[in-house]
Amino acid sequence: MAEILVLADHVDGAIRKPTLELLTLARRLGEPSAVLLGAGPAAADLAAGLAEYGAAKVYTADADEFDDYFVVPEVEALEQITRSAAPCAVLLTSSGEGKEIAARLALRLGSGIITDAIDLNPGEQGPVATQSAFAASFTTTSRVSRGVPVITVKPNATAPRTAPAAGALHSVTVAFTPAVTGTRVLSRTPRVSTGRPELTEAAIVVSGGRGVGAAEGFAVVEELADSLGAAVGASRAAVDAGWYPHSNQVGQTGKQVSPQLYIANGISGAIQHRAGMQTSKTIVAVNKDADAPIFDLADYGVIGDLFAVLPQLTAEVKARKG
Repeated sequence: MAEILVLADHVDGAIRKPTLELLTLARRLGEPSAVLLGAGPAAADLAAGLAEYGAAKVYTADADEFDDYFVVPEVEALEQITRSAAPCAVLLTSSGEGKEIAARLALRLGSGIITDAIDLNPGEQGPVATQSAFAASFTTTSRVSRGVPVITVKPNATAPRTAPAAGALHSVTVAFTPAVTGTRVLSRTPRVSTGRPELTEAAIVVSGGRGVGAAEGFAVVEELADSLGAAVGASRAAVDAGWYPHSNQVGQTGKQVSPQLYIANGISGAIQHRAGMQTSKTIVAVNKDADAPIFDLADYGVIGDLFAVLPQLTAEVKARKG
């Protein structure tokens, strides 16, 4: 069976959910193998978790370069493993870092690259990727026609499913080139946790737009999000007004999300915002303007004042959970 490499994304001694999704997708294409870089003492435990989701092999490499320098050490390690293993595809998460690594890897391998795939399926001539294109107005299918396909996949493209495999460890010693020292990491500042899921990985996202009226208006959005265990998003208008941080912006110039459920509150549905959330599986819109474009996109719509609707919805969610 053809080998599929999956670059494992891990933080604070835990594998991130999008990696488990990639392993699930990889099983459609062949036999998944995970690449685990810079995990240190946690490598064995992380490898066991990767095996639980189908990794037949786990290539591990540990070196100070993975902590001290940006992106290039991962590229060189992945390039070396790819040339040695000769897989039929390399899969990475469609994060900013994941796409940076993917682009550099494809260039070094002389391969084609596909980014922001929302689905993967086997094809006669290699993996076939589904993408959402032109501000999510079209759905396309494509494949790489040269070299080893390098593909990045959006979080929430599929639900991670366990499929225990051997997870055989293969230790790799990476021969780094002088290029790795190009960008050095001088310091790190831990992001303050809100207790909510990461926006791009969340299964549910509750967003607010111009209709919240002020920064204080996001309180009802946050209360609903917390009752659902959801992430909080914001439209560009709300971010530009200074009502919510840019790190939470959903849209063409913000973050692209594809959750199971997206609830848009007081958001008109401009094309810029739609480009960042249109691939959500189910979309619910709350807006007092019955002619708002968001209703053309929504699976369910509530025409009403969000300050009246959201507290009732939050109370109902809490009642059903309690």
